[in-house]
Amino acid sequence: MPDAIQDTDELPSTASDLAAEHPEVWDEYADLGKACSEAGPIDGEEKRLVKLALAAGSESEGAVHSHVRRALEEGVDPEALRHVALLAVPTIGFPKAMAVLTWIDDLVDEE
Repeated sequence: MPDAIQDTDELPSTASDLAAEHPEVWDEYADLGKACSEAGPIDGEEKRLVKLALAAGSESEGAVHSHVRRALEEGVDPEALRHVALLAVPTIGFPKAMAVLTWIDDLVDEE
């Protein structure tokens, strides 16, 4: 499961602009992400679902979209992605979890 973005043109415009204007900052950020990803035993679908849950908990629509997009590319079942939103209900609250569900469905419904 690759966590590193190989082509910065695939990034949302703000991140892509940062990568183009400050490649040294982007490279350090990417290296940190890789080191964190490789620091423990979680991998594959489990790691993608954890990262989606963290994005959901931080209420970051862009990060949710990013992790859903990558999960779908990696063959993760859309129902597993939706389950993450349901698991968030008691922790982040019903309205926020429903927002996360709509962000997930933004991409799942495109398929």
